[in-house]
Amino acid sequence: MTKLSSFRKPLLAVLATLFAAVAILYSALWMYYIPWQPPVQLGFDNEHLKDEHCDLLTHINKGSPAEKAGLRAGDRILKVDGQRLENAYSLADIWAKHKPGDAVELTIQRPDVPAPFVIRAVFRAFRSSSTGGEVTQHLDQDIINTFPVAFLVVGLTVLFLRLEDPTAWLLALMFAGTIAVPDFPSGFQPLGPSLRRFAMADRAIFNSFNPALFYFFFAVFPARSPLDRRASWLKWVGLALGLSMAVPGWDVGAYQTPAVLGRVLGQHGAKLVRLSYGYGFITLGLLSLVGNALGASTPEARRKIRVILWGTLVGVVPIMLAFGAQDFFGFHMPLWLTAVLVVLLYLFPLSFAYAVVKHRVLEIPVLLRRSARYLLVQRGFTVVLSLLSVGATGVFALSFARYLEPLTGAAIPGGIALGAGFGTLLLWTGTRVHRRVGETIDRAFFRHAYDARVILEDLTERTRTATDRQELAALLEQHLNQALQPSSVAVYLETSDNQLSAARGNVPLELQTVSATQPMLVALARNGQPWEVSAEDVSSPLGPFPLAPLRPDCLVPMLGRDSRLVGLLVLGPRLSEEPYSREDKRLLASVASQAGGALESIRLGEKIAERIEAERRAAQEMEFARQVQARLFPQKLPPLQTLEYAGGCIQARQVGGDYYDFLELRPGRLAMVLADIAGKGVSGALLMANLQANLRSQYAMALEDLPRLLKSVNQLFYENTAESSYATLFIADYDDSSRRLRYVNCGHLPPLLLRADGRLERLAATTTVLGLFEKWECCVEEAQLDVADTLVLYTDGVTEAESAKGEEFGEFRLIETLRAQRHLPVASLLKTIVTTVQEFSGREQADDITLVVARGRP
Repeated sequence: MTKLSSFRKPLLAVLATLFAAVAILYSALWMYYIPWQPPVQLGFDNEHLKDEHCDLLTHINKGSPAEKAGLRAGDRILKVDGQRLENAYSLADIWAKHKPGDAVELTIQRPDVPAPFVIRAVFRAFRSSSTGGEVTQHLDQDIINTFPVAFLVVGLTVLFLRLEDPTAWLLALMFAGTIAVPDFPSGFQPLGPSLRRFAMADRAIFNSFNPALFYFFFAVFPARSPLDRRASWLKWVGLALGLSMAVPGWDVGAYQTPAVLGRVLGQHGAKLVRLSYGYGFITLGLLSLVGNALGASTPEARRKIRVILWGTLVGVVPIMLAFGAQDFFGFHMPLWLTAVLVVLLYLFPLSFAYAVVKHRVLEIPVLLRRSARYLLVQRGFTVVLSLLSVGATGVFALSFARYLEPLTGAAIPGGIALGAGFGTLLLWTGTRVHRRVGETIDRAFFRHAYDARVILEDLTERTRTATDRQELAALLEQHLNQALQPSSVAVYLETSDNQLSAARGNVPLELQTVSATQPMLVALARNGQPWEVSAEDVSSPLGPFPLAPLRPDCLVPMLGRDSRLVGLLVLGPRLSEEPYSREDKRLLASVASQAGGALESIRLGEKIAERIEAERRAAQEMEFARQVQARLFPQKLPPLQTLEYAGGCIQARQVGGDYYDFLELRPGRLAMVLADIAGKGVSGALLMANLQANLRSQYAMALEDLPRLLKSVNQLFYENTAESSYATLFIADYDDSSRRLRYVNCGHLPPLLLRADGRLERLAATTTVLGLFEKWECCVEEAQLDVADTLVLYTDGVTEAESAKGEEFGEFRLIETLRAQRHLPVASLLKTIVTTVQEFSGREQADDITLVVARGRP
């Protein structure tokens, strides 16, 4: 990040230089060629219609060859001497090939004539259409010709002195757009191909964006306007419209409506869109400026903006109205009126220059004074160092020449050679000294820039190791005192929700804790930038100013990631009695941003520690729950002579909702239970425990009346659980002496009964699920479990296990596995089925896998 920041200013300087070169070149071309006129004329004003490949006549000069030939305003020139008009400067190219007295044939399309017709006109030498004396005309023309100068000087001066200020860039771009508003002389015809393409592209781009840039600038300068606060998106819409009109205007040299829109709206509709965009956003910019002027909160702010307000209104509004009359009503401005309007337009950039110099807008005067002092001292030191080097070299050469003279005739050359060596040594030493002195000069004259780099680099490094709020507060206090030397510093940091506590500074007892919900602090957090406290703020209608006893001069909010006020810097007046400058506030905003991030990290660390502790406790409790639930499953198997059986549950989570049980109804009678609760995790485990408790508390009833047992369990489950809770259940009463299996299937997956001879039977559902309906009935079915017959009870965690391709394991694969592994003991068979399912799935288990396997013994 530091490396990127170090390239920021040089990169901006390069971009500003390129921008200045483009603006100056275009302005120079415009001013040089504006007096140029074609050698001949017909005496009309025209507008090129790109989509129709023709020129629209907008005005006919009285007494001109055009009027004598019968041309009218509103006519369209389709061809000249049979040649089609391909672009905006086609007419100028044709005119340049003729001399006075030449005749030309114009193919005309007139609105009230159905078919095009040809008019023959004769060229005359160029003659100005303006009235008045020759001296007056030249004076008017000179005034018009030089209008870009004021915009260039003010815009580029501000830009190069405030390279890192977005407002300075906006101002320079807006002024460049204003320079591009007037048409280029004679449709770019005097220029060569390369310069013509450059000038057309420059005018298309800056002319297209000018209305949007005008509004954008006054929407954010000197503060966000009321309109921008309500519709901040509007300035971006303006830029988007400017871009959409710049691209199609590239080869015309002016902004154009997109071709698609032109075809939909027609030529007049498209022109109305262009004019509405231009005049609409200029008007919005003026309204934003007026709104900012009326809403200025302090006399100083009103004083700074007053000059710009009147300069802009007097300079821009008259010429905008004149252009509007020309564009909407066909008004033709005489030369003298254009000159008067341009003189008024000078007030626009000059008002900025006056406000900058007189009222310190953008703080340019401070930079100018510091730059002058810096130049004098820095260059003065360089000059002194150079003079000392030359003098020392000369003295050294002449001194050693006396000693060399008796030895050789080359005393002077030898002395010069030694002097050159001494001078080289002196230059090397001087360079080292110059670097050190240069740093001292930088610190003295550009302390803010110098200290900002030091503070931010040091703060960035130290915040990485700051582990608590007190350490961070001490770091902030130390660095801010060193950089800005305020009379007092108080650092408030968040300690609990909406409470700020003084961590550093000499703070009265009653102000040790303040509420972040105070209206003034809420407004400060919403603004998000350093706030220079004024007398109006202390007596603000927002309510009493809570920090008034600290005599604050600047408040700096520290915001968290959610724009919450997590800290506050309260700075007293500076010991130098200077106000906090824009550079100071930028530095403070950067420091506050770093500190806010550090506070969020500290807060996040505390939350992580709390969460880790909570998760540790939760894991401990879940482990305890797992152990409790494991004890709910059968811990021993009642012995049977004619049946071997086993059960198992592999849970998807630490606790689950599947349930199996073996209940000894009496010696020789065993109830096998398998249930699947609608739900997983803790909720499923709780419902499972509820179901188990209901069954175990009443299972003796199953000997005589199994339906009655299940009806009672359904009633209890229905009454004690939520409406959406239910369970599927399979219960079987096995008689060891008769090998008879009496069972009820309550909506559960049909168990598989694989006979010894290979036949497969399914014990289908005999009733609906438990716990969903209050009125519930069931019937009992019977099956015989003979020697080597294998019964498998399972839950949907087996058949619905999915592979990586999304394919389910399914009943078919379960049957295949059962047939292939039926020779295994029941416990081994159960493990094999589980392993096969898990290998098929190959990923994290999504549901509990529960099985009961039983087989008839010989």
